[in-house]
Amino acid sequence: MKRYIQVYTGNGKGKTTASLGLAIRAAGAGLKVYIVQFLKKGDYSEIKALSQLDNIEVKQYGLGKFVKGKPSNEDIAAGARGYLKLCEILKGRKHDLVIAEEANVALMLNLITEEELLALMDMKPDNVELVITGRGATDRIIEKADLVTEMKEIKHYYKKGVAARVGIEK
Repeated sequence: MKRYIQVYTGNGKGKTTASLGLAIRAAGAGLKVYIVQFLKKGDYSEIKALSQLDNIEVKQYGLGKFVKGKPSNEDIAAGARGYLKLCEILKGRKHDLVIAEEANVALMLNLITEEELLALMDMKPDNVELVITGRGATDRIIEKADLVTEMKEIKHYYKKGVAARVGIEK
């Protein structure tokens, strides 16, 4: 079965949630899933849940802090490690679904380059579904993808001071 490239982008909530829903659906069908989280590090609720499923593996490459302004050398090195792991996973052809979570944001923060992300899309084997998430997908990434969904924020309680809640946003 031919598999495609999906991009979930936009300023609205739900990009990671959508990709994780797809991961769970794939796991339920017996597919093998690999998720690289470019910006997260730590004990997020989804990590706890996904760790209970044998055919989903998650690897975090964030440093546990927000990247503000110019990324540090450590941030860039972590992004490079995440990118190289994605390349290895795609070339290995052992996974059916590969998710590059927050890869668009990693690109915006200069942790990876647009050329690297486009090259990743080019190296995707036909038997692997590739999902790229994160706000700010570039025109070239959107053009190369087979499916693009934009999450549009209409209203968000964050603007009223509601912090990220365990089990809902983190």
